[in-house]
Amino acid sequence: MAFGFKRSTSGDDRLESIEAIIQRMFNDDRVVFDLAMSILLDGVDWKSVRREIKVTDQRVNEGEREVRRDLVVHASVVGAIDTPAILVYMSIVKDIERIGDYAKNLRDLGRDGVDLSDFPAWHELRSEIDGLITETAETFADRDEARARQLLVRGDELLDEFDKTVSSIVRGDDDRPNGVGRALAARYLKRIVAHLTNVLSAIVMPLERLDYFDEDPEDRE
Repeated sequence: MAFGFKRSTSGDDRLESIEAIIQRMFNDDRVVFDLAMSILLDGVDWKSVRREIKVTDQRVNEGEREVRRDLVVHASVVGAIDTPAILVYMSIVKDIERIGDYAKNLRDLGRDGVDLSDFPAWHELRSEIDGLITETAETFADRDEARARQLLVRGDELLDEFDKTVSSIVRGDDDRPNGVGRALAARYLKRIVAHLTNVLSAIVMPLERLDYFDEDPEDRE
């Protein structure tokens, strides 16, 4: 694991199944995120998408359980997956599952009446993070180190932007409407981006530094 998590070339069907489940989880996360943001930005009635969000998020949770079951079975019965690979898979599926949880937190803001439709920057953020979810999925599937590093740089920039948004509201520098809702939304989006960067870090960082990008830059060693 000295140079990051590589894609297996063994052609093992179970590993390919795990990779397919991870891609499905990413896709479902994006669906939940898009639906949640449609409530905050497009005036969609949260009740009209409640069922789809619930079912899709449950599928993400089941995907996490599937991956863990497959890893345990494969490691104990077949014994063909290296321990470092098991640790990486276990870690990143938790990150992917958490993305859906924070997307549901965004839905809850919309349910409670937060309306961000009049803030153009939030529409841009929705588009960028939607794309970041897709790009992270593709980059992980390809184990594309160069692309991962580029996305990690942008991820750091976004984390910093979210912190500035919250600080500006807390200090009273930004007194526009929905301050509490915008501060909470910024925190939830920050966590989504942080979990995406955790996945990307698996491609470029050694195992002992997995989740390295989940820390604020000044706290990284």
